[in-house]
Amino acid sequence: MSQGTPHALVALARQSILYYLTQGELLKPPADLPPDMLAPAGVFVSLKSKGRLRGCIGTCLPTQPTVALEVLHNAVGAAIADPRFPPLTLDEVDVVEISVDVLTQPEPVIHTAQLDPKRYGVIVQAGAHVGVLLPDIPEITTVEQQLAIARLKAGIPPDEPAMIYRFEVSRYH
Repeated sequence: MSQGTPHALVALARQSILYYLTQGELLKPPADLPPDMLAPAGVFVSLKSKGRLRGCIGTCLPTQPTVALEVLHNAVGAAIADPRFPPLTLDEVDVVEISVDVLTQPEPVIHTAQLDPKRYGVIVQAGAHVGVLLPDIPEITTVEQQLAIARLKAGIPPDEPAMIYRFEVSRYH
C-alpha cells in the first residue's frame, strides 16, 4: 500500500467495505461531507491485489443523490458482487489497493477522432448491450483497442452499429 494519507473518497470506500464485511450493512455517509462529495455523479470503485484487478463495480450515471453514497454502494459492490471474482475477505481489506473514479456526464461521440484512450473512457451501446471501459488503462494504447474491448465486454459484434459515448474521470488512489 502506498505511503501517505489516502484521498477522502478512497478512505470512504475502504471504510464502507470494512463496515459491510464486519456489520453486514451499508455504512452511513459522514455528516460533514466536503462539497465535492455532495453532488451526484457516476462512480467506479476498482480494487487491485498485487497489481491485479480484484473487483470493479461502477455507474456511468448517478444512481444515488451524492458522490459519497455512490462510493459507499459501489465499494461494497466491487468487494462482494463483481461476478468475476470471489467476495473480498476481511484479511484483504487493509492490503487491497483502491481507486475511485468520479465520472463526468457521458457525451455522444460523432467520430472516433474525438476519442483518446488516455483521456476518455468509453461507453459502447447497442440496444440493451452496454460495455464500459475506463480511461488510462496501461495496456490500452489505441482507440481501436479501447472500442474492441468495450464491444467484447458488452457482447456487441465488431460490425454491429453501436452508439459510442465518452467521459472523463477524476481518479483517486
